[in-house]
Amino acid sequence: MSFLVSCPDCGRREVGEFSYGGESNRRPKPGGDTTELARYLFFRKNVAGPQVEWWFHRDGCQQWFFAVRDTRTNHIEATFWPEDRPLAASPSMPTPGEPKA
Repeated sequence: MSFLVSCPDCGRREVGEFSYGGESNRRPKPGGDTTELARYLFFRKNVAGPQVEWWFHRDGCQQWFFAVRDTRTNHIEATFWPEDRPLAASPSMPTPGEPKA
């Protein structure tokens, strides 16, 4: 199925121009528990509904950004740069300081 993704830099483009980077998870703190690290690396929430995901504009500006995508419909509700992440973040929102690229 094809749909449009709105790159914060380049605007709306076909999804084929992008690479999906996975859902955004909170990173464990440095020196944290190995169970917490394993959960971060290998487990996903896989929600049915809106979730924050990493996307890379491979055929455009070659930048990583976040998209809020409804997994049931593939509708992209919002896109934003990591540094522009909303302050009132839900648990699925990324933590500050996650790399841009």
